[in-house]
This record gives sequence, C-alpha cells and structure tokens, in this order.
Amino acid sequence: KRPRFAFQTRSQVDILDDGYRWRKYGQKAVKNNKFPRSYYRCTHQGCNVKKQVQRLSRDEGVVVTTYEGMHSHPVQKSTDNFEHILTQMQIFTSF
Repeated sequence: KRPRFAFQTRSQVDILDDGYRWRKYGQKAVKNNKFPRSYYRCTHQGCNVKKQVQRLSRDEGVVVTTYEGMHSHPVQKSTDNFEHILTQMQIFTSF
C-alpha cells in the first residue's frame, strides 16, 4: 500500500507550490462540504504520485492537501516560498 500524508495549510490559494508539476484529472462534490475536492497526478514520466486538494467548509481559510505515494525523482523546479509553506503546514498522521 502506498503511503498517504495529509497537510492542513492556512492559505488563500488552493494549490500550493510544492516544487513538483501536477496535472488535474478530476474534481467532485463532497458530502457535507460546500467546496469540491480536486484530484492531481504528478506529470513526471513514470511517477505515480497523486494528490487531492480540498478547502474546509468549517474554516474556509484552510486547505487540506493529501499526497499518495512517494516521488521517484527530484523536485522539478525551485520554489522560493517553500520554506514559507512549510511553516504553515500541520502534518497529520498517515492514513
């Protein structure tokens, strides 16, 4: 089973720049949440990492990003604000 990690981040934008490139492949409405959940795949060839992004209904300033799998390659682009993102994250236990 692939590892899963969820991060809760206070952010005005739904998509945080984590240094990897992603392609959106789906979106769906979620029960008891007014915000949809978006689904992304890493664009690097052969990498099977996926992520889900959803804003919380009870606190609209919080975005939950769930990663599934481990990247098989280095970060694809440098990000100046990654340290800033890390300071905002709250890591949840693996599922």
